[in-house]
Amino acid sequence: MKIAVLLSGGVDSSVALRLLHEENQHELVAYYLKIWLEDELAYLGDCPWEEDLKIAKEVCEQIGIELKVVSLQDAYQEKIVGYVLNELKQGRTPSPDIYCNEKIKFGVFFEHLNAVYDKVATGHYAVVTEKADHSYSLLRAPDPIKDQTYFLSNLNQDQLAKILFPIGHYLKSEVRELAEKYNLPNKKRKDSQGICFLGKIPYNDFVEFHLGEKPGDIIEIESGKVISQHKGVWFHTIGQRKGLGLGGGPWYVVKKDLEKNIVYISHSNTMDSSLRDTFKVDEINWIQGAESFNRTKELKLRHGPELIPCILKKISEEMFEVKISKADAGIAAGQHAIFYDGKECLGGGIIKG
Repeated sequence: MKIAVLLSGGVDSSVALRLLHEENQHELVAYYLKIWLEDELAYLGDCPWEEDLKIAKEVCEQIGIELKVVSLQDAYQEKIVGYVLNELKQGRTPSPDIYCNEKIKFGVFFEHLNAVYDKVATGHYAVVTEKADHSYSLLRAPDPIKDQTYFLSNLNQDQLAKILFPIGHYLKSEVRELAEKYNLPNKKRKDSQGICFLGKIPYNDFVEFHLGEKPGDIIEIESGKVISQHKGVWFHTIGQRKGLGLGGGPWYVVKKDLEKNIVYISHSNTMDSSLRDTFKVDEINWIQGAESFNRTKELKLRHGPELIPCILKKISEEMFEVKISKADAGIAAGQHAIFYDGKECLGGGIIKG
């Protein structure tokens, strides 16, 4: 096959490339997506992408594979950055990595390739399988910590038909072992923890650059007592525990009031009133079709290994009510809930209110 391989400079995509190269039966071309934000970089005074591109080049040079750089900054600004800023202004919790995969890596980039390639390969931890009816399923990776189906849940059948995840069947520890075997230049490099379009740019710096500061009260929801001050409601998300700068915790963000510019918090000892076990979702992308809601058994409220048993009830053509078995204090409007039937990711939707 003729395969386009997306390289990020990280170890996962590099191992994915080497696994395909080792098969010795494909025509491979590597691509680095130029998506950094010049405004933010100028503001922060560094270029965190330079090392990524340098390493991607070194990985390709080891095996004589061509590396092409594709500029997608305009698409990122329009489809991802604009979306994130609008969600933050509305007090919601955006999910940029979900849209990054759907609209950029497997959207605009697919359009850029113009059907020249049979497949596009990335270093995601997930498994795509073809069924007897030639439809495609998205399955969780064996590594529950690294599984990235949460971030891939907005993909459709046409996209899954073109995708390869060469490391999807591997544990992270096995990928590290392969990086050692191939003597990759990034074999010891730490995993990136950043949001897709920010890379190493601190999230709060990005938010402050675009939205500025708007100080207000942090109030304990049970007592109404002002505990501290925040720099802007958009710096905080429902369920947040770290970064509040408060002693005597743990404290959690349980509510935000944009009109009054208040962030409400609750102590872990008294936050039972903030726990929820029922909420609504809409704009659901069902990977295998709308009837999948009948198969829903569990969900993820956030990226990570935890799957929560749930019951899904259809209340209109677009809206569903979700009841989870374990109440949660971090259910936030704008956040995605992703649904599963065993190992299969069925798709996901946006939490409302």
